[in-house]
Formats: sequence, structure tokens, C-alpha cells
Amino acid sequence: MSNVSSISFSKASVEKGSLKRSEYLNLPDLQFFLWCQHKYKLNRGVYNTIDDWFYNFGIKQVIHRRIYILAFLEFVKENDLKQQEEKKFIRFGNGGLTRTLQQFVNVYKMVK
Repeated sequence: MSNVSSISFSKASVEKGSLKRSEYLNLPDLQFFLWCQHKYKLNRGVYNTIDDWFYNFGIKQVIHRRIYILAFLEFVKENDLKQQEEKKFIRFGNGGLTRTLQQFVNVYKMVK
């Protein structure tokens, strides 16, 4: 098993267009989740809900969904940095996750 915490999101990977070939995107599901948990402080239930939401939104391919999941988590991290630093896990509150996913879609003008 690889050391999940040592895998980092590389800006160079995005710029070179090699994001789809990036090591962390191709990890088995549990290892990818553990990497996300370490980097973004989310629990398995929130991760599964985000993954399911993007699937139902129409993003069927796993690797594409993972790219959207990471973009969404960065969106959350940037917009709520102060609050998240103080907590063990990301918290959205009642209905907050769906509302935040919809905001993300609207900001990036994703079309279903």
C-alpha cells in the first residue's frame, strides 16, 4: 500500500494536461478517499455524498468525477478556510452540502 499522505496535488500536473494520469486520481477507491480525508478533512459519508451527487449530475466516469470532487473540495477550502481550520472535519450543516454543490456548479457554469 502506498503512503497516501505523501501524494500531493500538483499544479504542474494540471498545467501539463496530465491530470488524468496523475497518481492520486488512479488510486483504488479507499486510498483515494483516505488521501482526500487527509488533505481536506472530510469523512466518508460526506465523500460518498459528493461522489453520488456528481454521478447523478451526469458525470459518470470515475476519473472525471474525481477531478470534479477535488475541484469542489478546493472550492470549499478556499471559501471557508478560517472555519475549517478549527474543525476536525468539514461541516456543512442541514442541507448545506447540496447548497454548496449547487453554488459550485453555478460559479463554474457547469451544464447538466
